[in-house]
Amino acid sequence: MGFPGTWMTESESVVYRVVPKCACSTIGQIMFYSDHGEFFDGDIHDSKDRLHKWSQEESQAPIEANVLAHKSYAFTCVRNPYTRVLSSFFDKICGIQRNGSRYRGKLVPQLIQKYGIEVGGEDGKQEFDQIASFRRFLLFVRDTIRFRRPMDPDIHWSAMAGHVSTFIVNGGTYDKIFFTEKFNEGMQEVLDHIETPYPVDLAQIPRFNESEGHGPKRLHPVEDYFDDLSMHLMWEIYKKDFQLFKYDFENPANKMPTGEIDLAEVHAKLGD
Repeated sequence: MGFPGTWMTESESVVYRVVPKCACSTIGQIMFYSDHGEFFDGDIHDSKDRLHKWSQEESQAPIEANVLAHKSYAFTCVRNPYTRVLSSFFDKICGIQRNGSRYRGKLVPQLIQKYGIEVGGEDGKQEFDQIASFRRFLLFVRDTIRFRRPMDPDIHWSAMAGHVSTFIVNGGTYDKIFFTEKFNEGMQEVLDHIETPYPVDLAQIPRFNESEGHGPKRLHPVEDYFDDLSMHLMWEIYKKDFQLFKYDFENPANKMPTGEIDLAEVHAKLGD
């Protein structure tokens, strides 16, 4: 199985388990910069060298050796499940992707047909009932996760606990899991624990939000998208994410974590 979704700097200063929709573009660029003194020109997900990624065959041996020996500081980053799934909807379902077409080809037409979802027309710019469409999308998300129908769950909306756990199950250990909502604080703690070829001043780092501008703007506060039934679905899908990563299930309006993550608990509960 190895370490899917794991990135490591070429200098092996740090190891990162990517969790989609959790500041991964910014984190990847910081790692790239810390080794080379410059940012990757383009979306960091498109880089093919100068940053080890499990998806690159030549990177697998060094990543595996490092992680199994716990040679470097290892971390990941999580996000409020309510805002994360909303972001997936607006970016991946309503938005036009960076290749100029819809995400996953026939997925969106299938959703329009089977679930009655609207996405703002051909270009994602027309008005539509965002709340009704999002709630139908959530039903689809539940179907993919619970029943693997009409397709397997997508990495952008599958539970964070699933991404985080593969690293542990296959022999990795996290030194830090921080919150997207407290990004500077968490990322600074990682940087304080590692030696990098180039120093990183977080105050000077731009935010690389590669999904921004792909889709329509969210028109309503987060809590407006989640009625009683939607919250029931959220609990069914993301119960572990709320519990382990200390997010407020009862109040979708509160995007901030309610406590600190217990790393021992995460390793115990996701390691079996």
